[in-house]
Amino acid sequence: MFLDVTLNLLEGFKLTILIFLITLVGALPLGLVITFGSMSKIKFIKGLTKGFVWIVRGTPLMLQIILVFYGPGLIFHTNGLGRLPAVLVAFIINYACYFSEIYRGGIESISQGQYEAGQVLGMTKTQIFFKVILMQVVKRIIPPMGNEIITLVKDTSLARVVSCVELLKAAQDIVGLKAIIWPIFYIGAFYLLFTGFLTLLFGFIEKKLNYYKG
Repeated sequence: MFLDVTLNLLEGFKLTILIFLITLVGALPLGLVITFGSMSKIKFIKGLTKGFVWIVRGTPLMLQIILVFYGPGLIFHTNGLGRLPAVLVAFIINYACYFSEIYRGGIESISQGQYEAGQVLGMTKTQIFFKVILMQVVKRIIPPMGNEIITLVKDTSLARVVSCVELLKAAQDIVGLKAIIWPIFYIGAFYLLFTGFLTLLFGFIEKKLNYYKG
């Protein structure tokens, strides 16, 4: 029985990892685009972007998943998105908004004096950004980014709200079918190993970037 349960949980864990990876691939660049919008000198774009980020960050991710999954079909009377695509869209938008605020905080934390020093040395704005500013920003955002990414691992369990069989849903199905409780505790090891690996990875990256303290 243990082997069968493990194999079933591994199938759910594959979906957990898939949601995690696709969310990162989509949310990391989208978050940067949103950052540029929230820092725009055009008041309309800045206000619209900040309002959107406020709404996304101020409402539960579970609600957003439900809205993306059911909303198009109920509003436009179409088939809407499939379960997994709806989950991915909701996750990418949600995490892009959180990442955008981390990016913005990192960029705004760099003192204006560093930009001015680069200009005095005859550097262009592009050279200043890539040679002076960028790695300092990366160094400063690694800890909060690491926290958000570790949170994402656990948030993947919310996909079960639209019956995506990720790790937790797989465990719940086994508990209901076989009337045993231990798979619920067993999946804790999967999450702990995954988040433990990420913790070590971000710790390693942070040490490598110690040179760029700014």
